[in-house]
Amino acid sequence: MPAAGVPGVGGPAPAFELPNQYGETVRSADLAGAPAVLVFYPFAFSRVCSGELEDLARLQPAFKAAGARLLAVSCDAKYSLRAWASQEGWEFDLLSDFWPHGAAARAFGVFEESRGMAARASFILGADGVITQILRSGPDEPRRAEDYLRALSMLAAGERN
Repeated sequence: MPAAGVPGVGGPAPAFELPNQYGETVRSADLAGAPAVLVFYPFAFSRVCSGELEDLARLQPAFKAAGARLLAVSCDAKYSLRAWASQEGWEFDLLSDFWPHGAAARAFGVFEESRGMAARASFILGADGVITQILRSGPDEPRRAEDYLRALSMLAAGERN
């Protein structure tokens, strides 16, 4: 059971408004009507995060087949995210939770105050904005691609975990 104020499976995702790597504002309201996957991760250019987001880039056909939008969120500045996305050739949105620092991660209950970063947590959202699943892993442990594929399959089937 999540702590008070922390969203859980079956509850609505918190509202957010964050710039992507190009400075374009992405709002939670923009996601209405289609599933989305919010992937919180610690830091751009780090070893585990780079591998994890590369796996997600390879899964883009599965995201498209499920009609789900992929949004990767960190506390890095949008300029760092743009350089990283450009270097890696990623075309999905990297959202900057830089200022106010970690506000979206806090709203989702995944901000690590002592380290100033988001924990590894992914929120799978149905088309109605309700959280259908949460995938978590430790700071040095990537989430598994097969867990995303299972979550996308469940989204396509209209199932909740």
